[in-house]
Amino acid sequence: MSRYIIQRLLMSIPVLIIISIVVFVVIQLPPGDYMSTVQAQLQSLGGLTEDEALKVAEQLRHTYGLDKSLYVQYFVWIKNILTKGDFGFSFQYRKPVADVIWERMGWTILIASLCHLVSTLVGIVIGIYSATHQYSIGDNVATFLAFVGLSVPGFFLALIAMYILAVKVGVEAGGLFSQRYILAPWGWGKFLDLLSHIWIPIVIVGFAGTARNMRVMRGNLLDVLNLPYVLTARSKGLKEREVIFKHAVPNALHPLIMYQGMVLPFMIQGELIASTVLNIPTAGPMFLNAINTQDMYLAGSFLLLLAVVLVVGNLLADIVLAWIDPRIRYD
Repeated sequence: MSRYIIQRLLMSIPVLIIISIVVFVVIQLPPGDYMSTVQAQLQSLGGLTEDEALKVAEQLRHTYGLDKSLYVQYFVWIKNILTKGDFGFSFQYRKPVADVIWERMGWTILIASLCHLVSTLVGIVIGIYSATHQYSIGDNVATFLAFVGLSVPGFFLALIAMYILAVKVGVEAGGLFSQRYILAPWGWGKFLDLLSHIWIPIVIVGFAGTARNMRVMRGNLLDVLNLPYVLTARSKGLKEREVIFKHAVPNALHPLIMYQGMVLPFMIQGELIASTVLNIPTAGPMFLNAINTQDMYLAGSFLLLLAVVLVVGNLLADIVLAWIDPRIRYD
């Protein structure tokens, strides 16, 4: 196992290098840069002429090294990340990229982790019920809800939730806190106010994940229940509950465990649109603003962070899969 982990870690290095190159190139593909936005603002809001605004923009490009060639900018960016932990400077927020990302990453990880936990546990439980009660009313209802969860976009669910809560129920639906608790110090009242708001993005973002996990679990368990070793266990007189949870379910979980390695980046990306609609201070709206304003170092660093999370998640999923299934050997 240790040899396999070392091999995977070594293999992930060139993968991350290639991803960093692709990310940097993609961020640079749109015409212009952040200084082009600054130039337009200086003309429209600052009252400068086109030549004056262009001169200021060129000075800023020289100050931040944006007038250098693309490969020089890339190597400087990667060198600073590896040697100093410096991901660059955010032009929009006027501070280092690391500070911008980490001040929002706490809420992002909290919401994404809760969505992941809820969608996995609920999806597995409903999937087991649907597979063991195939074609029943409960199975048909769960299948229909799963179809809806995979079909309806997250931003549309967020808009529906905001309309129902704000118009029909009469409660605040946006943000993580009510107006009177935004600047208030932490206390029991603020914590309860957080709980009354945070369930909305968890339900919206986790709905699609729950539907996906339910469908995968249902399909896998139906296949496993028809395998010879399950029929043998039943022929020995074992209780149906023991046959299902001791013999069938552990083997039906394999695809779900492998999927867990990829789910966290997608959960973070999934809350991007929902957080923008619900006005939640997570990394999603920050990333969207960075793309719109061509804040290249901020957008590139966030994409690189997602790639690292994906690689590490896949490695952890493989280790857990080998741990729960002794038939799997990597050495």
